[in-house]
Amino acid sequence: MNCNKVLSLIGLSTKAGKIVSGEFSTEKAVKTGKAWLVIVSAEASDNTKKKFHNMCTYYEVPCYDFGGKEELGRAMGKEFRASLAVTDENLAAAMEKQLKSE
Repeated sequence: MNCNKVLSLIGLSTKAGKIVSGEFSTEKAVKTGKAWLVIVSAEASDNTKKKFHNMCTYYEVPCYDFGGKEELGRAMGKEFRASLAVTDENLAAAMEKQLKSE
């Protein structure tokens, strides 16, 4: 159930222009302090997951493994997405609440 809520929030955030996706953009958002939450696909490579978890720990940004690449991409109306960053504090808080209760 919460899975659908998270995907809906990702879709909403995308429409609002409050999400960046793809490895390069996600990394940039975290390093420039714009990211409030990072979601890495559960299907992403171990190397990618480790990279984002370490980076997010350093920059104190919550980071979650969630969903498949295709699932995340579809929620955003795009192709496969292995990583995305939410750049709005309130949307990130709503998503994190759902991710924590999974």
